[in-house]
Amino acid sequence: MTARSRALGAAVVCVAVLGALLTATAAHATSRTVRGGRLDWGIKSSFQSYVTGPIAKGSYSLTGGAATVGASRFRFHSATGSYDGGTGAFTAAYSGGVRFVGHRKSGGGYELDLTISRPTVRIAGGGGTLYVDITSKAKGTGTVTTSTAVPFATLSLGGIDMKGGGTAVQLNNLPATLTSQGARSFAGYYTAGTALDPVSLEADVPAPARPSATPTAAPSASPAKKKAGRATAGAIGDGAVDWGVRRTFREYVTGPVADGRWTLTSGARDGGALFRFPDGEGTYDRKKQVLKAGFDGTLRFTGRQGLDLRLGGLRVAVADGKGTLYADVTSADLTGKKVPLVTFTAKGLKVRNGLLQLTEVPSELTARGAKAFGGMYRAGTRMDPVTLSIALTDDARLPALPDLGASASPSPAPSASPAPGAKAATAPRTENTASGGPVGGSLLPIGLAVGALLAASVAFGFVRRRRTRTG
Repeated sequence: MTARSRALGAAVVCVAVLGALLTATAAHATSRTVRGGRLDWGIKSSFQSYVTGPIAKGSYSLTGGAATVGASRFRFHSATGSYDGGTGAFTAAYSGGVRFVGHRKSGGGYELDLTISRPTVRIAGGGGTLYVDITSKAKGTGTVTTSTAVPFATLSLGGIDMKGGGTAVQLNNLPATLTSQGARSFAGYYTAGTALDPVSLEADVPAPARPSATPTAAPSASPAKKKAGRATAGAIGDGAVDWGVRRTFREYVTGPVADGRWTLTSGARDGGALFRFPDGEGTYDRKKQVLKAGFDGTLRFTGRQGLDLRLGGLRVAVADGKGTLYADVTSADLTGKKVPLVTFTAKGLKVRNGLLQLTEVPSELTARGAKAFGGMYRAGTRMDPVTLSIALTDDARLPALPDLGASASPSPAPSASPAPGAKAATAPRTENTASGGPVGGSLLPIGLAVGALLAASVAFGFVRRRRTRTG
């Protein structure tokens, strides 16, 4: 189903409000905190087709835990913001981003290089605006511009009354139209007034907890944290390493050749475009900036053509501004303990509020790591970025794992299929390196009509529902 047809079939959102809230008008006026939820948006599906098509010959990649939903939508996660039931004012900022590249230059780099991240929806006075952080390379001049909170698109609410007092907000298929500021930051590929893909979002807006008549004791640190926090000087209180292995490898595993899957055990979790290995333990020397930490969780890839790769017992070592990610490996070509998988630069390691962090630093495959993948990649191959989060104090909090829901895909679907039939069955084991995203027309459409999107009707409501989460 195309983005245009999705916009024409806006979903109806149920209204479920407790009877007590119907008369509690004071509760409606209470400001609430927005949390959780997700935002689905394809930006512009025809732009995706152009980027991955035969003219631009490019691709897109996901950052910050973003994922894909269906054929052409991106899912941004973990909203933060505020909602006022009395006025209907609503602000929700979502995490994650997507980067488009195309028109590769002979000397390296790309003529088209556009990153859109942290979409934020603000609704007030009957109108809505979608803001984004954006880094773009101007068409023609190549000038790179980075801007934050750009009013990128106007959202048509269709007369929706945002006032209410439920526990969640859900808006489906809101028509989106490019603004003049959005057009400038879009590197000149589209003009103001262009119809973009519709926006769907949801977020929790729980009512503030009522004061308890009986005072409660402050929560104590968990036994594990107490033990880690008191063991020795420099001991780690908690920690996690987030790593997606390699996007195109994940595509290969779940694609038609390997027709496989991955499973997570021992506490490892799926965060969309990354996997989280939690419960870090180890030490950090602040003076020497030396980190040694081990993490829980096991990740196993299985599929046809003998694919069976298990990674567990992940460890990270950082010294002299350089880092190495190790794992216990079991595969057809290599079985060993503490195998150095990838290396990364750790000069950006910083401590803030007791949290030591290194965010999305590029990683490169080692020689032994290449053997663990059965020679699928050479040593030095760029793998997915590594993110480290280490709690040095008991009150430090790790960043939340992306809340993507069961319908999100961990990576874009491959845009091309391998050779069919017996040839695919006997082909050497290799990943499908086709770019993510749909393949479409060869020309970049500019200034498409917006009539179809404006014809969509939109429903709004407050939903009180239970969520099912997978660990």
